[in-house]
Amino acid sequence: MRRSLIMGNWKMNGSREDGQKLAQALADGLGSVQQEVAVCVPFVYLSDIHSVLAASPIALGAQNVADQTSGAYTGEVSAAMLSEVGCKYALVGHSERRSFYGDTNESVAKRFCQALSKGVVPVLCVGETLEEREQDRTFQVVDEQLDAVIAAAGIEAFETAVIAYEPVWAIGTGKVATDEQAQEVHKYIRQRIADRNSVIAEKVQILYGGSVKPDNAKGLFAMPDIDGGLVGGASLDAKGFLQICHSV
Repeated sequence: MRRSLIMGNWKMNGSREDGQKLAQALADGLGSVQQEVAVCVPFVYLSDIHSVLAASPIALGAQNVADQTSGAYTGEVSAAMLSEVGCKYALVGHSERRSFYGDTNESVAKRFCQALSKGVVPVLCVGETLEEREQDRTFQVVDEQLDAVIAAAGIEAFETAVIAYEPVWAIGTGKVATDEQAQEVHKYIRQRIADRNSVIAEKVQILYGGSVKPDNAKGLFAMPDIDGGLVGGASLDAKGFLQICHSV
């Protein structure tokens, strides 16, 4: 039986004090839960938030990871550095990184491999734009994104990885895929993994990441192939994020 995972992505929001207060509110309010909970915070606050969450079950994550081990790569943060400050997870291939900063399927695969090499769990983000959905290319786009990582890391890598399906047209727009639309793609992703290894397919967590909010989380999380959520804006409000955590 797969455990659910609720992961907040704070993106580029808040001050140091804001982050510490939010993390403390989450640690104080979470209580006893069966699911896993994590927050992905800006690089500069990782150590601060790690200290706040040290005695709680909430795991720490980064929003990106370098595609190189070390060296003259100004502005990058390596997987080893993330591990050293207590990161369990790192997002790779988030749609905003692909859209705004030129991440390709190939560079995302390198980031994925770097995270794995240092014991950081990569959270591979996949999903289609509105134009691609309207062109009926959702499955093709997801295939290409998955296949690049499988080619670089092997299917066995997904024993210690997470996948997040994020329909780009539903991120920050207030739109959300219906429960059935989300389930259709999640089921497809799981089957694509199963085509190569059915045991891994049954174990891998596949999160939904398109405008998850307290009022739609319960329906989404009830779908058989949705194992939790990658939560953006709603993760910046402690009360709302905790409601989402308890919707599983």
